[in-house]
Amino acid sequence: MKKKLFRMLTGLILSCSLAGSSTVMAQEADSSDTVKSYLTGEDVPASIGRRRPVAVMLGNDRNGAPQSGLTNAGVIYEAPVEGQITRLMGIFEDYDNLEKIGSVRSCRDYYIFYANEFNAIYTHYGQAAYALPYLEQHAIDNLNGLTMGSTAFFRTTDRQAPHNAYTTPQLLQNGIDAMGYSQEYKSDYTGHYLFAEDGTETTLDNGTAANVVKLDNYGDNHPWFEYNADTKEYSRFQFGEAHIDELNGQQLTCDNIILQYSAYKPYDSNGYLNVDVMTPGQGKFITRGKAIDIRWEKDSPWGITHYYDANDQEIRLNPGRTWVAIIQNDKVDSISYQ
Repeated sequence: MKKKLFRMLTGLILSCSLAGSSTVMAQEADSSDTVKSYLTGEDVPASIGRRRPVAVMLGNDRNGAPQSGLTNAGVIYEAPVEGQITRLMGIFEDYDNLEKIGSVRSCRDYYIFYANEFNAIYTHYGQAAYALPYLEQHAIDNLNGLTMGSTAFFRTTDRQAPHNAYTTPQLLQNGIDAMGYSQEYKSDYTGHYLFAEDGTETTLDNGTAANVVKLDNYGDNHPWFEYNADTKEYSRFQFGEAHIDELNGQQLTCDNIILQYSAYKPYDSNGYLNVDVMTPGQGKFITRGKAIDIRWEKDSPWGITHYYDANDQEIRLNPGRTWVAIIQNDKVDSISYQ
């Protein structure tokens, strides 16, 4: 009887030990699982790559730059707003370790459509009047500083308002929780871009040289990109100097540049723009020091923009950060390549 009891206890202890080991192994496996990022095409932890990103509106005039946190953005949009200036929108999936993100500025209606292409939670501080109907109709999950205040944002003392509004990873989480937004992608979302297959790269062998790309169509910051053949990245400049991330002093870089030529018209005499996000247009795809002509189209206003080469094949980006520049179609001639 004692031997039988001993064997039962031994078996129970062994079973518990194996179960505990299995749990530890499962936890280790979960923490080491990687997926292809929808934003960059790179291998990232599943906890990052399958969490809905946040799309943060950022000031980009002389008072709003340099921004904080942009080196962590997987995709950056730049588009004109009123007064010759541009606004940036950083799309972030990996932001947990950032001290702050900002400065956060107000919404323009066309940015809502760009953010929605990534199933992102759109983060902004206020809005132009023309964007208000979309926000009031909850056309996109969004965190608005005017209504959420200190729940999701804070102000610094080193800059004057409105250029001093920022958010943090914890404040973003507070805002998402307060609004009850899901942090999982929609079940039918399968990503935005196509990327080069593992072990290959997109070289645009038949493209034209694009070692320096100057976007003088943007009349305030006059940005440009310079290609580094050693790193295979483009370095970003504006206002006559390197465009840096204020948090770490690093110059912003990207692996891909997409120029999206778009129709537009003024909304009013104040210069607010109605940028056409739906009517198909032309553009450029730039990577690895070369540029090719592309066309873009989307099947619905809330759908994803697809970019095609001269052979009607959807372009494949190189893994890494992508910079999308929205170019007013009557200012295309202001862009130069060297």
